[in-house]
Formats: sequence, structure tokens, C-alpha cells
Amino acid sequence: MEAFHPPARAPRGVLHDLGLAPAPSALIAAVKAGLDTRVFVELAHRLGVSEAGLAEVVGLAPSTLARRKRAGRLTPPESDRLLRIAALLDRATRVFEDEADAADWLRAPNLALGGVAPLALADTEFGAREVEDLIGRLEHGVYS
Repeated sequence: MEAFHPPARAPRGVLHDLGLAPAPSALIAAVKAGLDTRVFVELAHRLGVSEAGLAEVVGLAPSTLARRKRAGRLTPPESDRLLRIAALLDRATRVFEDEADAADWLRAPNLALGGVAPLALADTEFGAREVEDLIGRLEHGVYS
């Protein structure tokens, strides 16, 4: 008789690691309350970009980021844009099975996106959807 081996637990994911419950209702509530600026700092670190670089993608001026860090919380619209980037890293990590590889992919120019890095394109909702579509194609083995 073969020994029973319980299934390996699926990784909790980037969102969970950032202190965000991945349930949609919890994410909506977190965005409406405004994300803690520590999420911003940690996400920049995980992406391998400077805080200024992530602020540019999220649409935060350096002076605004400094004020938010002093206050400790982002506004709901800023939180929504930050969550959009975190969700892309989360999904790319599931596809590439490694967070560092996913972050590298998000930072590198991509021919399927017209030579633009996915992270740079994700500074708009429409751009983020294009990146999500590309991740979906990669996930399903569709050549892009």
C-alpha cells in the first residue's frame, strides 16, 4: 500500500503576503479604507523598483507620496491603482511560479505589448487589462 501524502498547500500569493485578504469583498473594503503605505513600500521592494518608480506607475507625485507616508495611508483612488499593480504581480507569480521571475517579466520590455514593459503599461486601467490579457495567454500557452 502506498503512503498517503496530503496535497501540497498552494502558495498564499502576493496579495496575502502584502497583508491583503484575496477575497474580492475584503479587497474592496481595503481600497475604500485606503491601503497602509507599508503595502506600497513592500510592493516596490517585491517588484524590484524604487518607490519613486512605483509612485510614477501609481500616479503619485513625490511630494504626495511623502505626505501619504507621513499620514500612513493612501487615498481610495491611489489604493485602487496600487492594488491593480499588486494583482498583476500576484497573477504573474502564479504563471511564472516564482515572484522574482514575475517581477523581472513585469519590468522588461515586451514585444507583445509593443516593446513596452508590462509595469509601465499598467499605469492605466486599459493598459493593465492588456497586461492581464497577455498573462492569460501565457497561462493558457497561447503564443504572444
